[in-house]
Amino acid sequence: MTGNVEPAPVVFNGVTVDSAPRASVDSASPGSAAPHGAAPDSHAAYVALEREIALLLRRSRAIQGRLAGELHQDLDGAAYGLLVLLDDAGPLRASDVVARLGLDKSTVSRQVASLVDLGLVDRAADPDDGRAQVLSTSPEGHRRLSRLRDARRARWEADLAGWETTDVATLATLLGRLNRLGEAREAEVTGG
Repeated sequence: MTGNVEPAPVVFNGVTVDSAPRASVDSASPGSAAPHGAAPDSHAAYVALEREIALLLRRSRAIQGRLAGELHQDLDGAAYGLLVLLDDAGPLRASDVVARLGLDKSTVSRQVASLVDLGLVDRAADPDDGRAQVLSTSPEGHRRLSRLRDARRARWEADLAGWETTDVATLATLLGRLNRLGEAREAEVTGG
């Protein structure tokens, strides 16, 4: 039998959650229309979480490519994450970048070479080990990335203008917790 099978709708906190992408951001998120005090079904909550994170990741990959192009017309979308990591974490050895991004050495080496060629990353000998290199965001890379991040923050502020500040703060806190969990899981897998 060939044919597309539609997934069964999932009900989360009294709201039917479908897998179709939403055209716009609104306040009717899964759970917001549930009767006050109603507890969500655990399985439905995790199904909804998986779907929403999958959608977020797909959109994130597409956005990353566009952001890379805005940062520099010749910047590959895959190298954008490396630049952000260096800007956030400060100078790092190439081996640390490999471990943190979960990429192989050759991929990181190509991305670093591209970022150095574009003047967005500086490469220097590691003072503790002359065989290793330390990578850091160049002043130009930092300037461009800061300008782009400011524009993204302004966009978030406009998109979420109808949200309560406490909801935005809660979302940021929960995403932070989820990211720390992912970092801990990655450290377990890599032994780091």
